[in-house]
Amino acid sequence: MSEQQLDPSKRTWLIATTCAGVAGGAVVAVPFVSTFAPSERARAAGAPVEADISGLKAGEMMTVEWRGKPVWIVRRTPEQLESLNKTENLVADPRSERKASEVTPMPETRNQHRSIKPEVFVTVGICSHLGCSPSERFTPGAQPSLPGDWQGGFLCPCHGSTFDMAGRVFKNKPAPDNLEVPPHTFLSDSRLLIGEAKKA
Repeated sequence: MSEQQLDPSKRTWLIATTCAGVAGGAVVAVPFVSTFAPSERARAAGAPVEADISGLKAGEMMTVEWRGKPVWIVRRTPEQLESLNKTENLVADPRSERKASEVTPMPETRNQHRSIKPEVFVTVGICSHLGCSPSERFTPGAQPSLPGDWQGGFLCPCHGSTFDMAGRVFKNKPAPDNLEVPPHTFLSDSRLLIGEAKKA
């Protein structure tokens, strides 16, 4: 039999086998390639999360999720930064020295602002008392459940703990510690990576 006289049934079988092989390779390759991106489970376990803060205006707050927790990013106004001078003597741990490795693991955030850049504050939105999520109370002045000289900050609705605009807990409140500042780094002026500190 010459090469030109290939049995049509064999030709059909060869084409079908080749197509099946290509399709099978694609089926195997797609899940394999997708494993390079972090899964929802990996993100929940602590994979870093990127946040675009380009649209965040002064005085506004946005929330992203990291390790199943709400992480607040606040762009503070000059007035809110100035309020930290007024609350310095009223908070229990002004420089975040208590439980520093847990609450403020990055040494560069153990300052009055509790931030890398003063105007951008990043914190986990969970009260250190019993795990409730505080509410933002950025407007200064007397309000229900807040003192008359309130400078702005956060109020935990569960047991009344209050935190200033740097997440520092006020003295004589149920919450024992400041709000946690998670590891984070600036990828650019408009992009933050939550869950990973800048490498030395």
